[in-house]
Amino acid sequence: MLIKKAKSYGFCFGVKRAVEIAENSKNAVTLGPLIHNPLEIERLAKNYNVKYINSIDEIDDNIKRVIVRTHGIPKDKLEKLKQKNVEVIDATCPFVKKPQEIVEEMSKEGYDVVIYGDKSHPEIQGVMSYSVHDRVFVVLSVEELKNIKLKDKIITIAQTTRKIQDYLNIVNFLIKNYKEVRVFNTICNATFENQDAVKELSMEVDIMIIIGGKNSSNTKQLYNIAKEYAESYLIENENEIDPKWFINKKTCGVSAGASTPEWLVEKIISKIKDVT
Repeated sequence: MLIKKAKSYGFCFGVKRAVEIAENSKNAVTLGPLIHNPLEIERLAKNYNVKYINSIDEIDDNIKRVIVRTHGIPKDKLEKLKQKNVEVIDATCPFVKKPQEIVEEMSKEGYDVVIYGDKSHPEIQGVMSYSVHDRVFVVLSVEELKNIKLKDKIITIAQTTRKIQDYLNIVNFLIKNYKEVRVFNTICNATFENQDAVKELSMEVDIMIIIGGKNSSNTKQLYNIAKEYAESYLIENENEIDPKWFINKKTCGVSAGASTPEWLVEKIISKIKDVT
């Protein structure tokens, strides 16, 4: 079995930065999982005693340091956290902070806010909270937009890990139907690079293995792209590999989400070699 890795994959700048912050903040807790990769979360807990809590209400006298996750948290929760008697370490990705700032500034100027993304995703929940008004609309398709009555002044942003082509569909609809539309491209460059690389590789191989947390938006995007061109599987760890996948296959492509550490990629490649 010939195994090829994508030209661009794995830890993005924001995740790498957050993991380094966690490693340098031993005996801390993160508010929500630091990143969307359960095995890396386990490693941080085991090696650095950096665990996570799900609510500010869980903070007690034994907790001295709290790390804000890469996806950020809603503005009111951040203010509540700062009122606690703890050291607050902000590991929010700078590329996530930018849309927060855009929404706050433009909502003050009276713009309706259209966000292309998943309303249940922690990044989007955080970004939405920075609007000074309630005219914030989160959509995943043009069809959803058609059911919303917007004002003539609109700004639009995208979840940092979304596909650019899908965002362009949203943008094109808004420009055709409204007088003033301000477009901010808030999709992370690393997302572009990883998506382009997985598309290119998928067209060259018989099977694609995408590695990452199944709750990771950017990893699922990679998987969705890969399966358009090759038989593809999304896995979190080496135990999910099925040797039957590789029967009559000659080349295997490997890519990984932005929260996937290199040690896990190599572990899975080793397992693929063992079973083929």
